[in-house]
Amino acid sequence: MTEKPLQSVEAPVTPAQNDVTKTRNCLRCGTAFVSEGFGERICKRCKGQKAWRNAAPSGSRR
Repeated sequence: MTEKPLQSVEAPVTPAQNDVTKTRNCLRCGTAFVSEGFGERICKRCKGQKAWRNAAPSGSRR
């Protein structure tokens, strides 16, 4: 059996490389805000509320 030489393969473009700051709507209150990236979907005002800060992390319910 002969082995084939390994071919160089460029890494695919990941979403993080295309992540940009842009205006998005908050998923909680709907207000437009400047998001630092695609992972930030809740505005700072909503994140600053007591209910948000005291919320239990997901998966902790029993």
